[in-house]
Amino acid sequence: MVQLIGISNAITSLNEVDRTFHLTRSNEATFFTEWFEPLPALTESDTEKLNFLKERYVYYAADNSISEGTLNFIIVAPLLEMVHLCDPPFKIKAEQAVKIELEDKEMILQGFIDALVVQNQFWVVVIEAKRYGFNASLAIPQTLAYMMANPQRQKPVFGIVTNGEDYLFVKLNQEAKSYDFSDKLTLSKRMNEDFYQVLQVMKQIKNYLLS
Repeated sequence: MVQLIGISNAITSLNEVDRTFHLTRSNEATFFTEWFEPLPALTESDTEKLNFLKERYVYYAADNSISEGTLNFIIVAPLLEMVHLCDPPFKIKAEQAVKIELEDKEMILQGFIDALVVQNQFWVVVIEAKRYGFNASLAIPQTLAYMMANPQRQKPVFGIVTNGEDYLFVKLNQEAKSYDFSDKLTLSKRMNEDFYQVLQVMKQIKNYLLS
């Protein structure tokens, strides 16, 4: 008899991701270079906008935790707009319900993720900081599980996980059964270079999606 199990209950660690989907975190230096080199240049207008968005985030964060909906509105949507991921030829789908059938385990994983998905190849996952103790990396296992539902398996898929303050990029190659994720980029530093890099990586991923 096939079991129906919620993703949030079944997948809570990278070890569970590896066991459930037979995945391995890649140790190849060339597997996920998109997040650090070579990155597209930013314009002066880009950096000014990012500085403004950081100030906005700090203003809202002063009231403690920020909901996913508010984060989407004040910082995630403007980032997507800056990279033109909301416009042709791209199209965003929000709040995805997914179902993953695991034939070898007679199990179906199902769940609902508050994510924006661009062309089934770029998953934008926004989390409320208090749910993960302000650690965005704890959301990576479930993000990978949802990315495994992607129907387009021929090309790698990418994701970004953020709680507004911290940003991590994820790459999954379903055919090779491999994944990796970036270092944490954060707004908590005095200088804003990490946030600049976030936009640069998003531009890089956009260029990949267009290739």
